[in-house]
Amino acid sequence: MGGIRQEKVAELIRRDLSTIFQQRSGEWFGGIFISVTKVRMAPDLGLSKVYVSFMAVPDKHIALQAVKNEGWRIRKALSDKIGKQVRIIPELNFYLDDSLDYYEAINEALKK
Repeated sequence: MGGIRQEKVAELIRRDLSTIFQQRSGEWFGGIFISVTKVRMAPDLGLSKVYVSFMAVPDKHIALQAVKNEGWRIRKALSDKIGKQVRIIPELNFYLDDSLDYYEAINEALKK
């Protein structure tokens, strides 16, 4: 459970990363739809876990690797957006959020 400052910075990063992915997805990732589902911050605000979800992508792990490979560029774009609001631009670690797939599997199982 994080503090109020952690939650505020996490929400700021989630919102701005969503905007970055929406604007730059075409040139950086070939137009795949990337959604930032949640962000968790370390207590010192120097590290963030970013959970992303992909829609209409055949292999989500390849898409996640593409996002990880462009992590430096994403962090730079984030720095341009929130550089005046936070003291340290956190290191971004990207993880696949498969909760929607899990929800769909449960939903299909319940229909039978």
